[in-house]
Amino acid sequence: MTTTTVTRSDEEIQRDVLAELDWDARVQPNEVGVAVQDGVVTLTGWVDSYAKKWAAERTAHRIRGVRAVADDIEVRLPGADERTDPDIGLAATRALEWDAFVPVETLDVTVSNGWVMLRGEVDWGYQRRAAERAVRRLFGVRGVTNLITVRPANRRGPDEVRKDIRNALVRSIEAETTRIEIDVDGDTVVLTGTVRSWLERQEAERVAWSTPGVGAVTDRLTIEPPG
Repeated sequence: MTTTTVTRSDEEIQRDVLAELDWDARVQPNEVGVAVQDGVVTLTGWVDSYAKKWAAERTAHRIRGVRAVADDIEVRLPGADERTDPDIGLAATRALEWDAFVPVETLDVTVSNGWVMLRGEVDWGYQRRAAERAVRRLFGVRGVTNLITVRPANRRGPDEVRKDIRNALVRSIEAETTRIEIDVDGDTVVLTGTVRSWLERQEAERVAWSTPGVGAVTDRLTIEPPG
């Protein structure tokens, strides 16, 4: 396990997370409580949509010095705004059909108590992400579980996959990519090492998922802020 050095105090991180929530119009700061310990942010409170919960989590991750986020925000729909599971299922199916990046014919949608579960197979990691994004913002959704499997149409050698990921990282995050180790086993990529921020970690994972021939990504990167 890599030991990280936190260069910003918990009080500074908490202040910046609250300021960022106040700046982001998607979430009201009085809806969300923020606590920070050793660079780990815990979000509490309740909101009236899953989209707000997700936005609050993304907002916290943007702050410099944040090592991880525990999202304990509850989604509580006002009684008058409740939607039945069949209504949500129909809306989710239509949202997937309208998204040009999603092969809806290979996917299954299940809804239970407002929670949407996605299953099926796609050829690319970006299609898996697009499917989740399409249903995440739907009115009445309380949460999303993405069990979609990526089955690459073309198999590629590990050296070729590793080289493509490395080159893409150099173009993208402009970081010391030698600090990131890339292991390839079949169609699975495992990322280890260190990055400077959560945004770099997220971008490294996105790059890996976007590489041809990749069917799964395990992200074990550790955030080590510069200092």
